[in-house]
Amino acid sequence: MELNNLTEIIDNELRLKMYKIMVKIRLFEEEIYPIYTHGLMPGLAHLSIGQEACAVGVIMNLREDDYLSTTHRGHGHLIAKGCDIKRMIAEVMGKQDGYCKGKGGTMHITNFALGILGANAIVGGGIPMTVGAGYSIKYRGTDQVAVSFFGDGATNQGAFHEALNMASLWDLPVIFVVENNLYGISVSQSRHQKIKDISTRANAYGMAGKSVDGNDVEAVFLSSREAVQRARNGGGPTLLELKTYRWGGHHVGDPGTVYRPKEEIAEWKIRCPIKLYQEKLSSIGVLTKKIEQNIREEISNEIEEAVAFAKASPLPTPESALEDLFYEIAH
Repeated sequence: MELNNLTEIIDNELRLKMYKIMVKIRLFEEEIYPIYTHGLMPGLAHLSIGQEACAVGVIMNLREDDYLSTTHRGHGHLIAKGCDIKRMIAEVMGKQDGYCKGKGGTMHITNFALGILGANAIVGGGIPMTVGAGYSIKYRGTDQVAVSFFGDGATNQGAFHEALNMASLWDLPVIFVVENNLYGISVSQSRHQKIKDISTRANAYGMAGKSVDGNDVEAVFLSSREAVQRARNGGGPTLLELKTYRWGGHHVGDPGTVYRPKEEIAEWKIRCPIKLYQEKLSSIGVLTKKIEQNIREEISNEIEEAVAFAKASPLPTPESALEDLFYEIAH
């Protein structure tokens, strides 16, 4: 579509909103790095710097009551869905005021109030959970949808294939989103898959499939919009592949330069999703230098306050390990 034909679908208010959330994700992730290196968090941090357009483009099509599952690299998805970064950073630091009271950490943040079924450290672990949510939607007869984010490596898991088969068979309102950043830990896609486009695996299950430039937030928005509308209208699931790239290694302790050519990393950094969108919005008069400055200052202040909040939060007590073991569903 030409830019002029998108005005009814993507207006300038939405453009600025998407840009602002992308910047928020980037600055949040950049703040997590010093939190880790200063020993303020347990476990490893898996950052999504370079992949911001994927989270924002998809989730801007969702409602608050739609379901979402994510991965160990899920901070961006949670922010895009509306999570409070104060409670997110508190959880990352293992503090009592975090979303899971400090017992989940960076890789297991959950917020049922926003339909977030949880981040999951198990590769592909959230995929069948999301199919279960899709089944509950169909059983209850609502028009919600369920979205599962996962990486290219997860598409080789048995759970992925079983989940797609079940979702297709029962026409469930599920969108399977592959954030293909070209590497499963340190193994390139070319070494673990013969296919080039993961979306072609949709053909085997009789569902819609599409590959999209994951660094173009508007392309992601439009493709996921189509998938969400299909699901809401009873048209069944979609396998959506977003081709993107993580700038850093698999986690903060992995430089990512041993198994990836420096030229490749440099080339993808030129295609920074935030920089590309900034240039686009500036060229059409939506984003000025003043607006850009205000956005970054506002978010930087919000993150600074969130870090202070998390540092002041107490650690969970030993007795709290026995709390919240079961989740009671109201009838």
